[in-house]
Amino acid sequence: MGKDDLFARPHADLSGFEFDSAVADVFPDMIQRSVPGYASAVAMSGFLAQRFATPGTRLYDLGCSLGATSLAMAKALGPEQSHCEVIGVDNSKAMLEKARNLLASNSDHPNISLLCADINDVELSNASVVALNYTLQFIELGQREGLLSRLASGMNSGGVLILSEKIAFDDEQLTELFTDLHHDFKRSKGYSDLEISQKRAALENVLVPETLEVHQQRLRSAGFARVELWFQCLNFASLVAFK
Repeated sequence: MGKDDLFARPHADLSGFEFDSAVADVFPDMIQRSVPGYASAVAMSGFLAQRFATPGTRLYDLGCSLGATSLAMAKALGPEQSHCEVIGVDNSKAMLEKARNLLASNSDHPNISLLCADINDVELSNASVVALNYTLQFIELGQREGLLSRLASGMNSGGVLILSEKIAFDDEQLTELFTDLHHDFKRSKGYSDLEISQKRAALENVLVPETLEVHQQRLRSAGFARVELWFQCLNFASLVAFK
């Protein structure tokens, strides 16, 4: 995997960010340098899976990218959970190709399968754990409530949904503060102001964040009994919703 320098040179066209082969080639570096707390959110997804996965059920990693959360969940499962199946779903063929290569080096976890599909079209069944790590933010606003309702319908009682997202704030001063701090974080990881500016422009209207309150209310409306914030680092947060 290479270093993320995709926006290091001026681009004439910044019309939209895509998870293509160029992004797939540098994604591990990109995500670690762009999302504060990413490694912790992925690792803790494994711990949550270990706690809530029940024997013979399915664990879904929706928007799995290169399979980091899928692998974290699979590795965390104990002997009594050996008949669980971990299913990673993504609509990017380029990302899944890289994911398959990475998972092949972890062949001691054969219970991971990968599916190329739009998560809006996937029908869940017998699910005890569902992870949506940094995925819902790329779904059209009008489709988010329906998606979460379908996920809740396909989950077993006692299961959990893990939701990690970039979040927005109602307060303008907080928005400015956390945006500046996020940019400081990126600079500390070696990104230039040009890279930060161009990446932000490419993601505009592609990644659409919402407030914690909106996420919490939507999850309750979708059929989850309880929703709790378990992690936040700057303007990135992780929730767990209990079915």
